[in-house]
Amino acid sequence: MINLDRLMSIRIFGFIGNWSPFLIAFMIVASIVYFLITMKWYKDIPGGRKLKTSEFWMSVSVIILFYITFGSPVDILSHILFTFHMIQMALGLLLIPPMLYFAIPDYLWAYMIKLPVLRVFHKVGQKPLLALVLFCGAFSLYHIPKVMDTLKLNQSLHFASLGILFILAIIAFWPVLNKVDPPEKHMNYLFKTLYVFGIGGLLLPACAMIIFTETPLFKTYTESAAWLKSMELCVPAGVLDSLKDQNMISGPEYFSNMSPLSDQRTGGVIMKILQEVFFGFIIAYLFIKWWNQESKDPDEVTRRSLEAANERKKMEELYR
Repeated sequence: MINLDRLMSIRIFGFIGNWSPFLIAFMIVASIVYFLITMKWYKDIPGGRKLKTSEFWMSVSVIILFYITFGSPVDILSHILFTFHMIQMALGLLLIPPMLYFAIPDYLWAYMIKLPVLRVFHKVGQKPLLALVLFCGAFSLYHIPKVMDTLKLNQSLHFASLGILFILAIIAFWPVLNKVDPPEKHMNYLFKTLYVFGIGGLLLPACAMIIFTETPLFKTYTESAAWLKSMELCVPAGVLDSLKDQNMISGPEYFSNMSPLSDQRTGGVIMKILQEVFFGFIIAYLFIKWWNQESKDPDEVTRRSLEAANERKKMEELYR
C-alpha cells in the first residue's frame, strides 16, 4: 500500500524540487504565445478562425495536465516510486497527445505540418504501421531495465528520451484523430478502432514484463546509489547533498512501505488500467463519429463531403 503520510515527506526537497518553477515560467510563456496565435494572430494564418469554446477549454486542460504530469510533485514522485513513473507515462504519452488533436485548431495543424521539420513527422504519421511500431517500439525500448537505468542517470539523455517519446506519441495518434488529411488518406473507422487496439497490444509485452517478473528490474528504484543519482535530475544539488550529509534519506523506502517488487507491479497494473480507460474514450469517440456518419441522409453526406473537399483544396492552394 502507498502510505500518504510518508509521501508527504517529499516536502524536504523544497519548492524547486517539488514544483519546478522553471517549467512554470516556460508554460506561462508558451501559453501566452499559443493563445495570442489562436485568438489574435490567427488572421495572419491561411484559413485561420477564432478558437472554438471547446478548443479553448481543451487547450487549458492540456496545459494544466502537462504541468501536473511533468512539473508538479507527480514528477519528483516518478523518480521515487515506479508506480508514479507509470502514472506519468500514462498521462504524458497516452492522454495528453490525443487531447492535443481536440485542442489545436485544424488550420494550425495544417500550417504546422507544412513547416520543414514537421513535414517529416507528418509523412511518418501518414503511414499508420510505421507510426505504430515507432511509438510502441520506443516505449518498450525505454523500459528495458538497463536502458531506463542509463537514461535516468543522465539528465540530457533523460529529457531527450522523454521528448522523443512524447513526439512519437503525438505521431502515433495522427492516423486516428487528425482532421487535416483528406478522406482518401484516412483509414475507415473499423481500421482506426483496430489501430487503437494495436497500440494497446504492442504495449502489452513491456507491461507484462513489469507486472509478472519475480524480481525488481530497475536499479534506479532499488539500489541506493543509483536512486540518489537519479534524484539529481529533479532535486537541486545543494538540497540533495544536505539531505545526504544528514543521513536523512538513502532510498525510496523512506517514502513508502511498499517493497520494490510490489511498487513495480502496481505501476504496471496502473499503466494498463489507465491505458484501457483512455483508449476506451477514443474508441467511443470513433464509434460516435461512425454512427453519426452512417445515420446521415446520403445526399447530406455527399454535400458535406464536397464542402469539406473544397475547403481542403483551398487550404492546400494557400500553402503551396
